Amino acid sequence: MNKAITDGVVLMPPPFEAGLDVWSSQDGTPGSDTYLAAVNAGFVPADQDFAGCLEMQKTQTVQRLRFMGETPLLPGCYLRITARIKAISGALPQVRIAGWAGGAGGVNVAGVPQTGPAVQLTAYGRVTEVSAIVGAGARNGVNMVWGGQALYGHFGLDLTGPNGGIVRIDDLVIEDITSVFHRDMMNWVDVRDHGAVGDGVADDFAAFVAADLAAAGRRVLVSKGTYRIGQSLTINNRIQFEGRLIMPEDAILSLTRDFDLPTYIDAFGNEVVAFRKAFQALLNNVDHESLDLGGRRIQISAPINMAAAVPNRTQFAQRRHIRNGQFFVEESTAWTTDVFTSQATYALNDPLRLTGVANVANIPVGALIEGNGVGREVYVRARDVGAGEITLSSPLFDAAGTQVYTFRRFKYVLDFSGFSQLSRFALSNIEFLCGGRASGVMIAPTGLTFQMYDCSITGPRDRGLTSIGQGCQGMLIDRCHFRSNETPMRAQDRVSIALNANGSDVKLRDNRITQFRHFAILAGSASIITGNHWFQGDDEPGGVRTGGLILTSSHNRATITGNYIDNCFIEWTNEHDHEPAYSSEFSFSALSVTGNIFQAIDVAPWFRFFVVKPHGAGHFISGLTMTGNVFRAIRGDIDRVEHVDTSFADLDYSRMRNILVSGNLYNSVVQGIQNPVAVEHEQNTVAEVWAVSGAGPLPFGGRARQVEAVVMRSPIRSANTAIRFDMPYAVAEQGAARDRVHLGWPVAVSGTVAVTMRIDSA
Repeated sequence: MNKAITDGVVLMPPPFEAGLDVWSSQDGTPGSDTYLAAVNAGFVPADQDFAGCLEMQKTQTVQRLRFMGETPLLPGCYLRITARIKAISGALPQVRIAGWAGGAGGVNVAGVPQTGPAVQLTAYGRVTEVSAIVGAGARNGVNMVWGGQALYGHFGLDLTGPNGGIVRIDDLVIEDITSVFHRDMMNWVDVRDHGAVGDGVADDFAAFVAADLAAAGRRVLVSKGTYRIGQSLTINNRIQFEGRLIMPEDAILSLTRDFDLPTYIDAFGNEVVAFRKAFQALLNNVDHESLDLGGRRIQISAPINMAAAVPNRTQFAQRRHIRNGQFFVEESTAWTTDVFTSQATYALNDPLRLTGVANVANIPVGALIEGNGVGREVYVRARDVGAGEITLSSPLFDAAGTQVYTFRRFKYVLDFSGFSQLSRFALSNIEFLCGGRASGVMIAPTGLTFQMYDCSITGPRDRGLTSIGQGCQGMLIDRCHFRSNETPMRAQDRVSIALNANGSDVKLRDNRITQFRHFAILAGSASIITGNHWFQGDDEPGGVRTGGLILTSSHNRATITGNYIDNCFIEWTNEHDHEPAYSSEFSFSALSVTGNIFQAIDVAPWFRFFVVKPHGAGHFISGLTMTGNVFRAIRGDIDRVEHVDTSFADLDYSRMRNILVSGNLYNSVVQGIQNPVAVEHEQNTVAEVWAVSGAGPLPFGGRARQVEAVVMRSPIRSANTAIRFDMPYAVAEQGAARDRVHLGWPVAVSGTVAVTMRIDSA
C-alpha cells in the first residue's frame, strides 16, 4: 500500500531549486533558521551528477538540514528517507538521515531515535547514498521507531565529524514503503505499526487500542512477540494472534468479535489461562451470552477456581453459558482430597450451624462433613473464622452436642464455590474426562436455575456434580451421561455419587447414570425425575444393591416418571431433619412413582425396589402414588418390591392415608402389592366369623385399616347347604399384626368372597 497513491498524501519535499527558505539549519520547526541567504550554503543549478543540488560547507559539529514542512507519519505507514551526497573538497564528514518527531500540540516526542545510521564519505566526487526507514512499529529494518505518538516529522540529514568540508546534496526523497512490511494492508492492522513493542516488558496497551481504532472493520494482527497489557482491554474488531499476551489476573481481555476459547488460547498460549481469561470476560460484558470452547480439549492438572478467575465479582445473575469442549484431567497431587478433623458443637435450635469449631480456618468451604448423626451429602456452605462457626448445607438428624467431625474436601474440575451467588448459568456439550483423579463440577452456594445439558462426566473420583447450598434451586440436568470410575467394584464398595441437590424444583431428565454408589441424593422437594436410566449392578451372584435415588425430604412432592431403574432402589428418608421424630409436620407424603421400569439381576431374595427409612419415630405415609410400574427380577426371584427400613424407627401404621398402589406389573416377584387390594377368601368350613388376611398384598407390612367392599364370589351356604342371602359385617385390623379383616355372619356359613381392603384412610 502507498498512501501517496491511495489517499493523495504528499510526502516528497520540494526540490532545492524551489527555494532554500523551507530548509532549516536547525530542527525544522516553525521559526527555526533556514539556509536562505546562508553564507555556507547555496543552490547549484548544474552538476554533472545531480543537475540542481544544494552545496553546503560544514561549519558546525552537527550540521543539520531539515525540511520545514510536516511530513505526515500515518498509523501503519513506513517511510524511507533517502539522500545522495558527494564530497567536493576539505575534510570528509559522516552523513546520516535524521528527523524531528512531532507529536500532538507540536511537541517533540522524546525518547525515540531521531537519527539513522551514519555513513563515512571516503572520496571526493564519489556519489554516496544514505537512507533510513521511520515508522511506528519495531520491525526489522526500521531505523527510527517512533511508536504511536509521533504524528509527523521534519526530515533531512546530519553531517558529523570534522568541519570545513564542502559537500553537494541531491534533492531529498521521501517515499512510502509500507508494502515492504505489510502483506495486505487492506485486510489487517498490525499492533506493531501503532507502537507495540512486544518485548514482554513495555506496556503495549495504548498500541492495541490505537490499532483497534484504526482497524475500522479490518482484522487486528498481533504479530510475533510477547505483549504485556497492563490493564483491561477491549478489542472491537476481528483479531488474529501470532504473538502472545501477558496480563495481570484482574485485567479483562474482551474480544467482542472473536469471543471463543481457541482465540484466547492463541492469545495466551496456555489452555487453562485462556479458559480463565475467557470466563472472566464472559462475566464482564463481553457482549456474548456464551463461551464456545470450540471443541477444544483443555488439559488441566489442578482444579479451576472459577471465582478466582473473576476477582471483581462475587455474584452473577444474568444468563451465561459455557459449551462445546472437553476437560481432560492429568495426574497431579493437586487432586488429592484434603482431610481435616475438628471438634464442634451442634444445637437443635440452630440447625444449619456448627459452633465452637476448632481450627475453623483450616476447614474449606465445600468440604463434605462426616460424623455421628450426619446424613449423606452435608457440606460446609460457609464459614466464619472470627466466630468459629460453620454454616451447613443441611441439618443433622442426630448430632446434638459436641463431637469430632471429619471434613473431606474433594477437588473439582470446575469449582464455582467461591461465588456467593451464581444464577442462570449453564454448561452444555462438555465432556469432563476425570480419569478417577478429580470430581466434576461444584456449583455456587446460592443461585437459581443452574443448568447442565448434553454433558458427560466420565470417571469422577468422588462426585460428579455437587451442590453445597441452595445454588441448585430450580436446577435442570438434561440428557447428561454420568459414568462411574468404580464400575469393576462391588456395588456396596463404591463411594462415588453422581449428583446431589439441596434446593427444590430440581429437574433430572433423560440422563444416563452408570454404576455409582448413588445416582442422586435430593434434599429438596417438588422435583421432577423423568426419562432417566440409572443402573448400579455388579457381577457378584446374589449381590447387594444400593440406593439409586435418595429422597431426604419427607414431604417430597416429587414425581418419578418413566425412568429405567436398574439394579438399585429408591430410598425415601428424612435424614436431613434436625428433629427427625414426627411432630405435627407433614410426614412422608406427596410422592408419585409412575410408569417406571424397575429391574434387578442376580440379587438376593430380600432385595427391594422401594424403601422407606424414617430416622425418627411417629412418621407415617400420608400421600403416595405407585402406579403403572413394571418390576422385574432376572436370575432369581425376589420376595417383594417394597420395604420399611427400621434401622432408626418404624412407621406408625395406624395413621397411613392417601396411598394408591395399583396397575403395576410384577415379574419374578413372589408377592405383588396393591392398595386398595381385593383379597379373595374361600371358607371351606362353616363359621360365623371368617378371618381374611391381607398380609401379602398390602404394601409396607401395613394394617388392614379399612374395608371398602365385600363381594360374594359363590353362593353362601349354611351347614345344611342352604343358600343364605345375609351380608356380613366387617371388622378391620384384626390379628396380631392387624393385617386381617374379620367378617361376621348371622349364622355359620361357608363360601367364597372378595374383600377389598386398604392400609390407609383415603
